Amino acid sequence: MQVIETLAEGLKREIKVVIPAKDMEDKMNERLADVKDKVRINGFRPGKVPAAHLKKVYGKSIMADLVNEIVREQPAAILSSRGEKSATQPEIAMTEDKDEADKILAAQQDFEFTLSYEVLPPIELKSVKGLKVTREVIDISDDEVNEQVLKVAESARSYETKTGKAANGDRITMDYVGKVDGEAFEGGTDQGAELVIGSGRFIPGFEDQLVGVKAGEEKTITVTFPADYPAKNLAGKEATFDITVKDVAAPGAVEINDELASKLGIESADRLKEIVRGQIESQYGSLTRQKLKRQILDQLDEMYKFETPASLVDAEYNGIWSQVNNDLAQSGKTFEDEDTTEEKARDEYKALAERRVRLGLVLSEIGEKAGVEVSEDEMQRAIYDQLRQYPGQEKQILEFFRSQPGAAASIRAPIFEEKVIDHLLTEIDVTDKKVTKEELLAEEEGEAKAETKKAAPKKKAAAKAEAAEAGEGEEAAPKKKAAPKKKAADESAE
Repeated sequence: MQVIETLAEGLKREIKVVIPAKDMEDKMNERLADVKDKVRINGFRPGKVPAAHLKKVYGKSIMADLVNEIVREQPAAILSSRGEKSATQPEIAMTEDKDEADKILAAQQDFEFTLSYEVLPPIELKSVKGLKVTREVIDISDDEVNEQVLKVAESARSYETKTGKAANGDRITMDYVGKVDGEAFEGGTDQGAELVIGSGRFIPGFEDQLVGVKAGEEKTITVTFPADYPAKNLAGKEATFDITVKDVAAPGAVEINDELASKLGIESADRLKEIVRGQIESQYGSLTRQKLKRQILDQLDEMYKFETPASLVDAEYNGIWSQVNNDLAQSGKTFEDEDTTEEKARDEYKALAERRVRLGLVLSEIGEKAGVEVSEDEMQRAIYDQLRQYPGQEKQILEFFRSQPGAAASIRAPIFEEKVIDHLLTEIDVTDKKVTKEELLAEEEGEAKAETKKAAPKKKAAAKAEAAEAGEGEEAAPKKKAAPKKKAADESAE
């Protein structure tokens, strides 16, 4: 087998592989000898089939198998022998001419194919001893914990049916049918819907018109959907809702006690407070972690400058750009609305994609040299977390992970990255700084606003390597869906 390098420009490589026809024929004859005693052909006793006849019957199929094996196995072996790692799966090209293909299968012509790929650039790791980061820490007050516990208690409060008129804070149970121009619209009908007046769960003007209704009453109210409503067919439209009130219930007293905790499946009120405190600590800890990671990545970005594989950058960019356009479509905005142009946005996201790829390669090299590994237990927990997000689809998701090697890699990559960050935190200078809740959140909000003005409405898709977009508190406010309900109000409360 001849391996000839035909292109070496930057990270691009092209390799021509030639396997002489004689070598292919020898391999075919070896296979034919192996099957000679196993095949059954009419007119011949087992093991007595002439080699020429075997070749005539099975030669082409065996040669086809050999070709498939070579193109499947040899690229990895060739790269290994050259000491190279391909950025993506090498592209394989071979003749598409039928006559030439027939000659190859008949061992009358050399088998040739080319490999085209980009190599991963060599990375010479630098010392991180000079890196310095500030870890912002926050003390959680009892007042904040009690405030959150009170919200939990309010969401779990009981209601008792009343005979009078509905007032602010009462819970209404109702059936409704929404109409635009006299026609019911999709998603605008519900039965047995519950709504606490004044909760702000429904679109503006809806809840106010329920004040004063009684059980058994039928009422038609008129509202106007906001101009920025996600459902384009309803945005800015006037709609009517035919409402039948089934029940009016007054709220019970909110008490934080063991009885409330028991209702929530918790042993005591003290334990409830511990859980809430832990959740708050986790939320603030996540913000602190994101800031730490951003500082590390920004410094690594300054330390490492090298050519990145265009194929990886293009794939990263395409993913980001697709998400950006989805966000624009959902928000109904344009690049001009975000004080930029499509050309500028493309340039910025291309640079971001390049940064993400470069930092990903650096983190990968650091992790490999440090012996960072993702355990099977960590993988199983991550996959289980995925399953929890899609109840009822567990079987399909598990099958997806089993059948798609890249799916498991997409789960492993962020775990590996976070473990590399953990490793770096043991190597660099970390200084703790006490901050207030307002200081922590105010900075995050400021950064979120700055990001919004940069190029496009959101950069969630660009979150992987740029820590500033790893979840910096810029989650959109709950959206309103087609129907008076706000899309995620209840989930946000939970």
